[in-house]
Amino acid sequence: MKATGIVRRIDDLGRVVIPKEIRRTMRIREGDPLEIYTDKDGGVIFKKYSLMGGLSDFALQLCESLNKTTGRVAVMTDRDTCIAVAGAARRELTDKRISAELESIMEGRQIYQHQSGENPLPVCEENDKYRLDAAAPILSEGDVLGSVLFVSQDGSAAGEPEYKLVQMVAAFLGRHMES
Repeated sequence: MKATGIVRRIDDLGRVVIPKEIRRTMRIREGDPLEIYTDKDGGVIFKKYSLMGGLSDFALQLCESLNKTTGRVAVMTDRDTCIAVAGAARRELTDKRISAELESIMEGRQIYQHQSGENPLPVCEENDKYRLDAAAPILSEGDVLGSVLFVSQDGSAAGEPEYKLVQMVAAFLGRHMES
């Protein structure tokens, strides 16, 4: 645990304000669910809750199937990190924070397909080695839960089959999360 030096009081309703700087750094938005933990030293820990995080084994199986079918690196993300990766980039992308560009695609509820001639978008913040080929947000009951991606090192243009495949898998996962 890292100390911030910030001290806050609990109000009469039991609320604590999380400072704006920490919310911005940790990408905590209004309405985001937080999970509360306690440690043996009496500490209280707030952790961003990810519905997709509970599906990491299932997400990995889906990514492996996509990778075997297409030969492309397949990635599944929650709203903040790459939770499942199949293909050559597994070690380099798993558990890495997604890029602001990918976050913007998800928040805009857009389906992305890299076109030849345009600058490829990075997948992760700290590793711009891998670029987006195709991306589709996972939507459940109007909320963005994550995304399904095909990525490559050169940002190659994804074909129509890959574009449709990320859409289909994202739609399937969104429906799965509703039930």
